[in-house]
This record gives sequence, C-alpha cells and structure tokens, in this order.
Amino acid sequence: MHPVLIQIGSFEVRSYGVMILVGFVLAVWWAMRVASRYGIDPEGILDFVLFTALAGIVGSRLVFVALDWSSFARQPVRVLYFWEGGLSFHGAVIGGGLAVALLARRWGIPFLQLADVLAPGVALAYAIGRIGCFLGGCCYGVPTELPWACSFQDPFDPHVHTPPSHPTQIYASLSNLLIFALLARMQRPPHCMGKVFWAYLTLYGVYRFVVEFWRIGATSSVLALGLSDAQWVSIVMVVAGGIQWVRASRLSSTCLPAD
Repeated sequence: MHPVLIQIGSFEVRSYGVMILVGFVLAVWWAMRVASRYGIDPEGILDFVLFTALAGIVGSRLVFVALDWSSFARQPVRVLYFWEGGLSFHGAVIGGGLAVALLARRWGIPFLQLADVLAPGVALAYAIGRIGCFLGGCCYGVPTELPWACSFQDPFDPHVHTPPSHPTQIYASLSNLLIFALLARMQRPPHCMGKVFWAYLTLYGVYRFVVEFWRIGATSSVLALGLSDAQWVSIVMVVAGGIQWVRASRLSSTCLPAD
C-alpha cells in the first residue's frame, strides 16, 4: 500500500487521485484516436469527455455516499473528499450515461454512436483507477492463503491490518484491461452501431458479478439471496447488454462499412 505519493507539510498527492487522473487522460486519448472511425470530430470528443467525466464523478460519489451514509453522517464535509476514495462505478455509469445522452442529443449524434467511441476508454480508465484502489488499500477481498495475497490497512483504524487477503483491485484491473483489448478490437470496421457499448455493459457485468464473491464479507456485503447490491446490478447489466448486443448484431442497416 502507498496511499500518498507526495507529501509536503499538510499537502498530499494521493495515489487514488493520481490514478484516476491518469485513467481519464488515457480514456480521452483513446476516444480521440478512434472518433474518426465513427464520423465524429476527434477535437469535439474533448468537450464530450469533460462533461461526461464530471457527471460520472458526481454520480459515482452520490451513489457511494447514499449506500454508506452512516460513515459520513458525523462529518458531512467528507462527502467532498472524493480523492480519498469512495466512488461507485455503477453511479458513474448512471451519471456519465445521462451526460452522454444529453450531449449526444444536443450535438445531433446518435447516443450509441458516441457510446461506442467512449466505452473502451472507460474500461481502460477503470483498470488504471483500480490500481489506485490497490495503492490506497480499499476494495480488497476476503482472507486467502494464495501466494499473491496482500495485507491491507484497515480504513477505519490505521494501526490495524487485514490478514493476507485477495487483492481484488488487481483482479479488477487485469479483467478490465482484457475488456479494453476486446472492445478495441471490436472497434475495427466493419462494426454495427451499439455493439461495442452493449458488449462493454455485458462484459463489465460478468467481471463484477464474479469478483464480488471475493469481496463479500470484506469490502462488500450481502443484499439478498447471498448476492451483493453490485451483483444484482451486474445481473441487470448482463441481461440487458446481452440482449441489446444480439439485436445490434442483427441490424445490418446500422453497420459501418470496412475502411
């Protein structure tokens, strides 16, 4: 664990915030790189991404705080300290998705066309962000005797460390790097509008559903029927994304030709 990269007096540069920034920059770079394949001006992507990222951060923080309000009730100002960690990716999807929908409508671009451009970058940014979680010591898994197990500092008591536990942040990072690679390959023409976006929702849902089993009892808890809230949302993502991916594959009229 290395939650603070640089400290000068009371000023701290935290690992989590740095990794989020690096992930954002890489996501923008990738989106601008592929935008022209979809008939979108790469320079205009920057405007989309800035608003989408802001909406995503707000949405992710609000959902995280709502689900864990007891931790913020005594110090509500900590709601603003997002750089310390504590973001819900499902909240980011909601906030960012709404921003993409509104901006796409304003600019006269089909939502799925823009979502296809942005989706791989989201997976890449998520993979980098989870490295920040690992360095910060949050989102770890249950104890294990596997040789790559790691001990993490208890977020509520800096003097207490967990027993050797699953580094689920690393599982998340590697899984999403694989998702990024698969989506990047799908972006090569010819491709049907929406397939990349729906594939992302489906693959993310599968990854999150699986990795939650190693987090329940540590940094995640059961909601119903032995599954966490994230797993229930993931089920919805897999079903909805899978159905829409099949539909997009069958709509040849929405496919862009090969270069």
